[in-house]
Amino acid sequence: MGDATRDIEALIKLMAKLPGLGPRSARRAVLHMIKKRALLMTPLADALHKVAASARECLNCGNIGTGDICDICADDARTNGELCVVEDVADLWAMERAGAFKGRYHVLGGTLSALDAVGPEELNIPRLGRRIEEEGITEVILALNATIDGATTAHYIADELEGRVRVTSLAQGVPIGGELDYLDDGTISAALRARKTV
Repeated sequence: MGDATRDIEALIKLMAKLPGLGPRSARRAVLHMIKKRALLMTPLADALHKVAASARECLNCGNIGTGDICDICADDARTNGELCVVEDVADLWAMERAGAFKGRYHVLGGTLSALDAVGPEELNIPRLGRRIEEEGITEVILALNATIDGATTAHYIADELEGRVRVTSLAQGVPIGGELDYLDDGTISAALRARKTV
């Protein structure tokens, strides 16, 4: 096997590690990129290099951006007293795609799970409590996935924040077992509008 073939095989193996791609899909994707080298592969390699060098987690909310503070946290217009709590950045991006929420976010980085030994300290729950005081938050919207761990986390946060701030959650439109990243924009918008007190 020549060096070029080894390089291509290494690229296929790396691509196969991406969510939604297996070895066959990765092979097809790599072949397509090689055929469209100037239009696709070279710009993709440049973009990957730039993002690898500049992407970082927002120190305030946990979103991914190119600065220490993300564009959402830096936007004064988003300071409306509402804080939407999500499990991960993919959920935040899904909420933003829906365009229905105009406040700020808080990314937990997962959900509570006794089985996986994930407690409040492993998540951004302590930081959530501090942000409520620092930012004058009046409502916390729990936009967690409709799973057992998501429900457990939502109940824990609601108990922790009881009496400090209004706590609501997404309502209709989010099916049991559903994950925000896979829902369409209309479903997310409807669920946000119909949120209820926890």
